[in-house]
Amino acid sequence: MVYKEHVMQKSIHALADAARQPWWRVGMVWMVIGGPLVVVVASMVTAVIAYRGADVVIVDTPSARHVATTPTATTPALQARNHAATASQR
Repeated sequence: MVYKEHVMQKSIHALADAARQPWWRVGMVWMVIGGPLVVVVASMVTAVIAYRGADVVIVDTPSARHVATTPTATTPALQARNHAATASQR
């Protein structure tokens, strides 16, 4: 029984010493703070990259000069299908 009391007393003193430490000296605090902090910083970096590398918005509507007259391999499928469905002009 003496050994058990000695171990309990030693663990109580270790807990008391840990409780006296400032919060920034406890490693678990940095684990709890560090995870969300890394996520916030990474999201800010991602937002900056997205803002600086954003593509230009095209406001101009497509007109007849933009439409291909003959379907080619690069003609969009919708235009090619609509071209095939129309009557040929002779």
